Amino acid sequence: MITVSSGMAYRLLRDWGGWGRDRAHGLMVLHEGEWLKPWLGPGAETLYVLINGLGLLWMLGSGGWLAWERWRRSGPAGGAGKGGA
Repeated sequence: MITVSSGMAYRLLRDWGGWGRDRAHGLMVLHEGEWLKPWLGPGAETLYVLINGLGLLWMLGSGGWLAWERWRRSGPAGGAGKGGA
């Protein structure tokens, strides 16, 4: 959630809010995971990006699988006439 909210806030405030690059830098620090460096070291940013990317791929894969299973069980017509939900 930190990555999504800070990334959206950064883009919207830069484009519509009139914020400059320096003023919005704190949001980019949150977005890229730079805030983890003091606790986890220089590789923390890379780990943060990797975990976010793997999480996104997991959600896309599991959501696609669930949609496929639902479509397969109810048929392409949406389950009309089968008493489906």
